[in-house]
Amino acid sequence: MPFEFHQVDAFTDQPFSGNPAMVYRLDAWLDETLMQRIAAEHNLAETAFVVKEGSAWHIRWFTPVSEVPLCGHATLAAAKVLFDIYQEPAEVLDFTCLSGALQVTRQGERLQLDFPVRRVELVTRELHAQAERALERQVEQVMALGNGDGSVQELMVVLGSEVELRELKPNLSALATLPGLGVLVTASGQKHDFVSRYFAPSIGIDEDPVTGSTHCMLVPYWAERLRRTTLSAFQCSARGGELLCRLEGERVKIAGHARHIASGQLML
Repeated sequence: MPFEFHQVDAFTDQPFSGNPAMVYRLDAWLDETLMQRIAAEHNLAETAFVVKEGSAWHIRWFTPVSEVPLCGHATLAAAKVLFDIYQEPAEVLDFTCLSGALQVTRQGERLQLDFPVRRVELVTRELHAQAERALERQVEQVMALGNGDGSVQELMVVLGSEVELRELKPNLSALATLPGLGVLVTASGQKHDFVSRYFAPSIGIDEDPVTGSTHCMLVPYWAERLRRTTLSAFQCSARGGELLCRLEGERVKIAGHARHIASGQLML
């Protein structure tokens, strides 16, 4: 049985940059184990599966090794496919997911994500020191996004400069032992308000090219620090990607380009 897939490079208007994601538009959900095996077969940072449920699209995201609760770039990719390939007429797409309600709005050549704010708190001295050992350098701050039960979902680390961030070569084996899905590292930017990189070796992603969902943590942090709510961001991975961000109350608006680059069929 054939299943149509589409590959999109998110947060870029150029092929071979930004963050690639695979998108499947399904009539009904596949078995979870099968979706995980499909994601492993594509071996991209994320594969998105979307199913229409009422007036909204339910979306799920899988890395090559596990399902994740939120993914920005694959949501942007899914919206690009629904708008351009499946000719969705609406200017706004509503999505539901494990993390709640999301929206993507078509804004000229860009697509804008509407995600919930995710606030971080400073960690213990012990975890701060553990993060410094994994990153093999001293850092300004280490903060965590909690799961609500005392456990850590993500770590966020602040460095002193963009130069430090670009030169960073973390110990990936040590990073994989830290609590949470991954480690977000950020600094003030030279040409952008802030820059970042994201490492998640524990879920099969040594370094993610561009990570939309982490900006739900980054934007409220940098908005408070820089005292403004509209911010330009750049993720300085090897592929790189630019994001235009805005804080509106308890929501984060993240806008970027997306480039549809490939289509095909998976034969099962």
